[in-house]
Amino acid sequence: MKTIVHKANERGHANHGWLNAYHSFSFANWYNPEKVQFGMLRVLNDDTIAAGMGFGTHPHDNMEIITIPLEGDLAHKDSMGNGTTIKSGDIQVMSAGTGIQHSEFNPNHNHHTKLFQIWLFPKYRNVEPRYQQITLDKSLEKNDFAQILSPNPDDAGVWIHQDAWFYLSDFDNGFSKKLNLKKEGNGFYVMNIEGEIEVNGEKLERRDAIGIWETNEIEIKANSNAKFLVMEIPMEQ
Repeated sequence: MKTIVHKANERGHANHGWLNAYHSFSFANWYNPEKVQFGMLRVLNDDTIAAGMGFGTHPHDNMEIITIPLEGDLAHKDSMGNGTTIKSGDIQVMSAGTGIQHSEFNPNHNHHTKLFQIWLFPKYRNVEPRYQQITLDKSLEKNDFAQILSPNPDDAGVWIHQDAWFYLSDFDNGFSKKLNLKKEGNGFYVMNIEGEIEVNGEKLERRDAIGIWETNEIEIKANSNAKFLVMEIPMEQ
C-alpha cells in the first residue's frame, strides 16, 4: 500500500476578489511539480464565488468535469443548449469530448457559492459532448458511502467516460466503515470536507486529503461528525 497526504494549508491559493480558489493540483498560475495529478485525477478546485459573480464563457475539450456545489447556487449555460442552476445537494457532469463552451456564475446577490470542481482525464478521446445533472438523496450519505458517480449509466448517481466511482459520506462521531475497490489497479483519493476523520489510521482535518493505492480497501473512521468525498480513480490509462 502506498499513500500520499495533501494537507489543506499546502494547496495552491488564488484570491481574485470575486473568486477565492484553493487548488489541490497544479492549476492556472500555481504550479507544483509534485502535485500535477493523482492518477487520472487532474483538478480538484475548492472555489468560493462572490455574490453575482462568475466565470465567463470559456472552452473545454477531452476532459470529464464534475461540479459539486457545497453552498449556494451555480447558474450554468453551455454550447449544447443547456441553461440550468445547480444547488447544494446536486451534482453536475460534463463530458467535454470534442469541445464545449460554457459559463458559470453565482445568480444570488446576497450570498456566496462554494463548490468543488473536479477534472478527470477521460477513458476515450473526442467523444460527443454530454451534460447531466441530478439531485442527490442526502439521506443515503448517513453513515454510509453514497455512490454519486460511476462509469455506468444504469448505476447510482451520474456517469462519466472513465472507470471511476465517487462517494459522498456523512459519518457520525466514532462511526467506522470499510470500502472496497470496484476495479483492480485503481486508487482512492479522499477529500475531507468537514470535521475530522482517519483514513487507514491517517488523521485528516478539514480540507485535508489523502491518496492511497496498491490496496483493495480502505477504512474510514470519524473522530467527530464529518463529511467527506471518496474518489476511486484509475492510476493509469
